[in-house]
Amino acid sequence: MSSSTETVIFVFGLVALGYLAGWSGYLKAETGDALSEFAVGVAVPLLLFRTMVSADFHGAAPWALWATYFTAAAVAWAAGHLTTTRLFGRDGATGVVGGVAAAFSNTVLLGIPFTLGVFGEQGVEILSLIVSVHLPVMMAASIILFGLFGSEKGKPVKPTALVKSFLRKLFVNPLVIGILAGLAWRLIGLPLPGFALRLVDALAGIAGPIALFAMGLGLLKFGISGNVRPALALSVLKLFLMPAVTLLMAWLLGLPPLAAKVAVATAALPSGVNSYLIAIQFGTGQALASNQMTIATAAAVATTALWLSIAQMVFG
Repeated sequence: MSSSTETVIFVFGLVALGYLAGWSGYLKAETGDALSEFAVGVAVPLLLFRTMVSADFHGAAPWALWATYFTAAAVAWAAGHLTTTRLFGRDGATGVVGGVAAAFSNTVLLGIPFTLGVFGEQGVEILSLIVSVHLPVMMAASIILFGLFGSEKGKPVKPTALVKSFLRKLFVNPLVIGILAGLAWRLIGLPLPGFALRLVDALAGIAGPIALFAMGLGLLKFGISGNVRPALALSVLKLFLMPAVTLLMAWLLGLPPLAAKVAVATAALPSGVNSYLIAIQFGTGQALASNQMTIATAAAVATTALWLSIAQMVFG
């Protein structure tokens, strides 16, 4: 068994363990919410802080990396929107949710521990470049597109209110704060005091396992109830189209091997809970988003290993 395959099994095994702990009644599903809050609010931001303080990004050109990843996201988003509206006959607002589900990778709860396990700290340094702009770009796109299509449901759309809410949430987001704080400390140029480094390392070290276990518990709240065919179609787009376009763009733009492999692996990740939260905020497509996230997460056990192997063959 290759180390990459072993890491995939380990990562998704922790997700499955969390799911089984909730499904069996051993832990309450609400425990997942508390663990997720701790992971996203404390442990992962400290991991990102530590990464940004010490990162050298190993020759990755941010603009080329962003062009690679977000071109693929745009293609998957457009395909998801058209699939939802043209193939399954849903309205434009639900189409926005379909686009988000097809393009919004789970870069934090799943992506960070996954990348750490496969590529190590160097991989997380590359991933942090994507994470730093991922949420703002994807949320801004959803706000703009919902402003264009939301009126189809007969609801008044107030873009200014959505933008204010987005900006307010963005600048109090713990992940954004962790990245910005790390960059600020890096610019200051001072080493972290010994006790502070031990504290950061201790909490950052448990970020991955807790995030994965919490994600498994959280899946209990979603499950699959209707909307199976469109959810399956969107999962195919997320797990196959998006990483394929990422791989092509990485090759065309000549990304360094490590950056290229991290970009492909990130694109191959299943959708995260953000697609469901956006659906709730817009008041449409909640079942579609939750079903697609559950299906894609289950299928990603096999597809991520596949894309890791392909990226390894192409980029070495």
